[in-house]
This record gives sequence, C-alpha cells and structure tokens, in this order.
Amino acid sequence: MSQWYCVNLGDALTAGIELDRIERAFAAAFGRRGEPGDMGLFVRHVSEGQLHCDVVVYFTPASADVAGRALADPCPPPSRHGLGLLQGSAEAWRLLAGRDEPPC
Repeated sequence: MSQWYCVNLGDALTAGIELDRIERAFAAAFGRRGEPGDMGLFVRHVSEGQLHCDVVVYFTPASADVAGRALADPCPPPSRHGLGLLQGSAEAWRLLAGRDEPPC
C-alpha cells in the first residue's frame, strides 16, 4: 500500500481556518485531476482525555501533493473507526478495506 499522510490541526475550536485552507487546496487539486476515485480527504475528531477534541486530517496517497502543502506527516492508513470523508470520492473508502479495528 502507498504512503498515507496526516496532520493534527489541534483544538477543533481553532482549527477552522487551517481546515478551510486544506479543503480549498484539496478541492482544486481534485478538480484538476478529474476527480479520481483514489483521492480522498478524511477527518477524525480525537479526544484523548482532553477537554476539547483535536482535528486530525488524513490524506490518501493520491493526495500527497496537497498533504505536502499542509505540512502533513507520513502515517499508516487510519482505521475507519470514527473517520469521516471530508472531501473526495466515496470510492476512496475502498483504500481502507480491512481497517475497521478501533485505533490503539
């Protein structure tokens, strides 16, 4: 499997501006490429005993250029647990087949 990327935008209350910037960059790249099925932008809200949750954005391997502009780090493919498709093709879910286990 190819390399996934993720970036933690921090507290959900303050992540909005950066998340909007990432969404605009993704939408532009997705449209330029003809909306490929392997391009997806996923999001998960993570709360590990904190008062507020963090927003973590995951980029499929086909979204590597957008991930690079967002300063995302390489990561393993995420589990599907609590994950939402923010933008891209619904076909991108197939890249996560077998990833239904909850995160560690």
